[in-house]
Amino acid sequence: MSHDDTVASQPPEMSLLLAAGLQDHLMTASNDLERLQRLLDDACLALMEGFHDSAGQLGTVIDQGHEITPHLHEVRQTLFKAVTALQFQDMATQLIAHTNKRLRNCADQIARDALGDDDPDGAAVVEEGPLKPNPVTQDEMDAGSVELF
Repeated sequence: MSHDDTVASQPPEMSLLLAAGLQDHLMTASNDLERLQRLLDDACLALMEGFHDSAGQLGTVIDQGHEITPHLHEVRQTLFKAVTALQFQDMATQLIAHTNKRLRNCADQIARDALGDDDPDGAAVVEEGPLKPNPVTQDEMDAGSVELF
């Protein structure tokens, strides 16, 4: 007996409770993703400000005619890598938004299928889910050219 057969053989109120529970879990996950996005945005903003301040201080040192020592060059390269890593926040944001839309679409479909046309507020409207399976194809960070100075 499959899972679908088990659910179909349960009383309608049990199926409705299961659907409501599943929808609640999906919406909780969606809300968690939104909270994660806000945390990611705040952290990346603070990091970017810190890196730009450091880059400005390093630029001042270089502009004052200090010799670019191997150590100073290494510090500069480290800043380049850090800023490159922060640029991946945009891809993470796209992936979070995509996943959030997918979760909400599933939650809406569950509500529509569980309630059917019996909802006193009218038929459930299900916003179309993402058509692509994933908006971000990159899954690792490679250093590119980043201009700080």
